[in-house]
Amino acid sequence: MQFQLSGQHLEITQALRDHATARLDRLTRLDDKLISLAIVLSVDKLQQCAEGTLGVNGTTLHAEANEADMYVSIDVVFDKLVNQLRKHREKISDKHQREVRQERLYG
Repeated sequence: MQFQLSGQHLEITQALRDHATARLDRLTRLDDKLISLAIVLSVDKLQQCAEGTLGVNGTTLHAEANEADMYVSIDVVFDKLVNQLRKHREKISDKHQREVRQERLYG
């Protein structure tokens, strides 16, 4: 999986990079077929913003967070992406189960 961490009007420190890569393990545990993840960190006056775009097989998931602390923003973005990824995986598995069930009934 490709992982890109960038900043707008902000220098990415090693501590921020370490925090983001530590949170990345949560996503890879859910699905090992992730294509790419791009995180953009920015500062707007007093708001610390984090945006994440996750490329998954078949779709692209996107999440944003604006918090007072950058570490909290990163955590919130990863939490939103995990929820979206779980929902996407459930939708795919439900679709496949329905196809198998219909094939058994009518096949």
